[in-house]
Amino acid sequence: MRTLSKSLSFISLPALALAVTLSAGTAAAQSAQGAASTAPSDKSVTAPERPRDDLAGKLVRRVIQRAPSSIPGREIVQVETEIPVGVESGWHVHPGEEVGFIIAGNVEMKVQGRPTVILHAGDGFLIPPRTPHNARDLGPETGRMLSTYIVEPGEPLATFVHQHVEK
Repeated sequence: MRTLSKSLSFISLPALALAVTLSAGTAAAQSAQGAASTAPSDKSVTAPERPRDDLAGKLVRRVIQRAPSSIPGREIVQVETEIPVGVESGWHVHPGEEVGFIIAGNVEMKVQGRPTVILHAGDGFLIPPRTPHNARDLGPETGRMLSTYIVEPGEPLATFVHQHVEK
């Protein structure tokens, strides 16, 4: 594990690449399995309603997978997020840990109580539960990140913090 600062740990690229590859295979298998088991029936089935995600209206976010965790009282949600050039997420929190990886772009990451860092493609980041943070894409390309959240089920995945927060 390499470290850019004492307060922000970064996961090695090979470890995250392996995790992403394994996750993609699991998602594809689950998708194929779900498609195979979808047979017409007389009953109408509606998907359970998911809690809101404040960031979904501001950024392009795609839930890749969601599953119960082996940690009691937690679920794992994996999301790919696109941040257009110059756009910031806005200060927000998550109801659990965020383990992230920058796929593309240059992202300025501000986390309350930590120095601001510039993350580049290949960098990982960790954000503790309910810690206000803000991400802004610096360009020149659209920022893309893969985040895995270990969160409390039934809680909104992201909630804006309404006061301005700095270090």
